[in-house]
Amino acid sequence: MTNRTIPALAFVLFALPVLAQEEGEDGPWSGTATLGYLATSGNTENSNLNAGITVGYTSGRWAHLLATKAIHSADNDVTTAEAYEFGWKSEFSINEYDYLFGRVDWRKDRFSSYDAQVSETVGYGRRLIDREFHKLNAEIGAGARQSDLVDGTSESEFVVRAGMDYTWLISDTSEFVQTLTAEAGDTNTYLESITALKARLVGELALVASYTVKHNTDVLPLTEKTDTYSALSLEYTF
Repeated sequence: MTNRTIPALAFVLFALPVLAQEEGEDGPWSGTATLGYLATSGNTENSNLNAGITVGYTSGRWAHLLATKAIHSADNDVTTAEAYEFGWKSEFSINEYDYLFGRVDWRKDRFSSYDAQVSETVGYGRRLIDREFHKLNAEIGAGARQSDLVDGTSESEFVVRAGMDYTWLISDTSEFVQTLTAEAGDTNTYLESITALKARLVGELALVASYTVKHNTDVLPLTEKTDTYSALSLEYTF
């Protein structure tokens, strides 16, 4: 990622929601765009930039979600951290509480034992709590995962995936979000926890403080199993 990429990415992140708003707030589309400063610890310890776009589309019983994230860090023009994520998820509501899902997740990290990981899973989800101020969803599924390690080896395995996400609407202007993910295979179990607190600043613009923990149970020698990310970002909802 070059120095010219950062301002270009910032322009895209904030231009997309503005264009979407011009088309009208009512409709099947929704999403968020984030951009902020990030501090990392674990395999890398430095300051860097984080950015992401999430776009959702709902039609009848179907709901689709596309999510992307990027992390970049440089020290004296030398890249010290670089990670990307891409995810696609489709849900089909059986009834008010139950749904089926299918998802594809891709993760790439230049400074981890796993250069790239791709998983494809399908499963069942249930809305355990669906109230005005509290929402809790739980999912269980299974599928496959392909991993490319930095030493040139590859892994392909069957995985079981479990996830849970909780949202607490604290007030009209603040929100707490907690997501947990576990993806277990024969050779490695990937765990992820994301804790975020959102405070609306003005209109659809919010300040988000988040803390992310990523853990792989099996890694190459001299590589940390756990990485943590503390971020303070601006989020625009559209």
